[in-house]
Amino acid sequence: MKAVSLLSGGLDSQLAVCLVKRQGIEVVGVNFISPFFGGSRNLADAADQLGIELKTIDISEEYMDVLKNPRYGYGKNMNPCIDCHAFMIRKAGEYMREIGGSFIITGEVLGQRPMSQNKSALAAVEKLSGLRGLILRPLSAKLLPPTIPEENGWVDREQLLDISGRSRVRQMQLAEELGISEYPSPAGGCLLTQESFAKRLRHLFQLKPDFGPHEAEILKYGRHFLLDSRGILVVGRNAAENDALLKLAAPDDYLLKVATHPGPTSLIRYYGKPEPDDIDWAASITARYSDAGSLPRAQVKVWQPRRELQFITVSPMPRDHTPPMV
Repeated sequence: MKAVSLLSGGLDSQLAVCLVKRQGIEVVGVNFISPFFGGSRNLADAADQLGIELKTIDISEEYMDVLKNPRYGYGKNMNPCIDCHAFMIRKAGEYMREIGGSFIITGEVLGQRPMSQNKSALAAVEKLSGLRGLILRPLSAKLLPPTIPEENGWVDREQLLDISGRSRVRQMQLAEELGISEYPSPAGGCLLTQESFAKRLRHLFQLKPDFGPHEAEILKYGRHFLLDSRGILVVGRNAAENDALLKLAAPDDYLLKVATHPGPTSLIRYYGKPEPDDIDWAASITARYSDAGSLPRAQVKVWQPRRELQFITVSPMPRDHTPPMV
């Protein structure tokens, strides 16, 4: 008997695996990657600690439709949680059939998230996923209707739990019993739940409704400034973000950096027609955040990935004139 578990690397998903695995069932973990979630650093370590195989699947392209057209709408920010969970379970179901598995496991806890983990929401997820009866939630199973794995005797319901609510006391006690010592804090790993990221994403919707994963990826980095409805300026905050912007630059993007002093790499991405003063404006902001920020003038190099470098001289923008960040 084989089951596929949605594995985030968090404590709940690890415990769910343990509860099923100790009943003699082979468990394979699956983790989904998009610009907004997935690929946590501790994931491979968690799978090794659990003694299970881990499959990582990039769903970035397919996920765009879920994000832009959620049947059940968004949560507090830009998180389409019900549609998202259903989509991931459906994808896990496809993988389950591919490897000859029999059911799906998740670490969901009834009532832990009032909007997306109540009984109504869990039922909606089952309906949308097309896997009704095949989704086992071991941590709250005794509070939910029996699933096919329980009814068919594949899993002993008496060995499952009845955890509900936001308290993690029982989960931490169980982790100690099972020898699970390494797990992240319960803070959400999905960027769509974060207010600042959601604000940037809403602006991207307005600038380019048909945006894809590549455009969304840049929202993770830097300070963001709007060029009205024409585009965005992204100013790196550290060396890692500067490198990321260089790698994410598309052929039509503009890159800027002060030539004579340490400072950020900046990127202009257009979604409309450029205006003549845009480059000077962006260069002035770039200089403001560099070590040349207190000088009367600064030389800034400007280039595109496939075009020659040029130099312009600007006055660093005064702090009180710098526009608000998105």
